Amino acid sequence: MAETLTSSMENYLETIKNLETDKGVVRVKNVAQELKVKMSSVSGALETLAKERLISHEKYGYIQLTDQGKRLAEAICSRHRTLFKFLTEVLGVDPKTANEDACKMEHAVSPMVLEKLVELVESFSQRKQNWRG
Repeated sequence: MAETLTSSMENYLETIKNLETDKGVVRVKNVAQELKVKMSSVSGALETLAKERLISHEKYGYIQLTDQGKRLAEAICSRHRTLFKFLTEVLGVDPKTANEDACKMEHAVSPMVLEKLVELVESFSQRKQNWRG
């Protein structure tokens, strides 16, 4: 089931969600361009995601996340945002490096660690606001 998705499959879901948000519709070529992979690689990944019922996709048609796919993609994006904020706001890492590292880290972080990072980032942000007065 979806809990066994590889980090690569999670990247596809995240990319589809981001493209859907930005462009409204998603095609294989959009995903291939975004991930810098061949269209045949995208097609193979889409088959896997469709079998997991995370997307719907007709050959040569648009790619759409199912409700389950949307929930999973949003969770992945949320992990990414939290890690990005931690890296940039707490550690002071430059945004480009933070984005790349957050993408790598989002697939490995446990729910407990993510929860602690959310608390830390929120606490850090509140302290920062209080200092500014």
